[in-house]
Amino acid sequence: MAKKTFESALARLEKITEELEDGDLSLEASLKKFNEGIELTEFCNARLTEARTKVEILLEKSGRLQAEPFDELEHED
Repeated sequence: MAKKTFESALARLEKITEELEDGDLSLEASLKKFNEGIELTEFCNARLTEARTKVEILLEKSGRLQAEPFDELEHED
């Protein structure tokens, strides 16, 4: 089995979203897809948190730049 990456998880999450939006699935199949989507969302959030932490550590080590809190509201479309 291939190692799950952020990009592959996000692509799968997008596919699940399309399948759920189509409305052609049974209730049981929809619930399974929804559950898989929740798991993928948690995985993606964990990877983003790790990346954010690494960036803050790198910025702190440089001594010249300061990490600032990520303002999620600023970046929503």
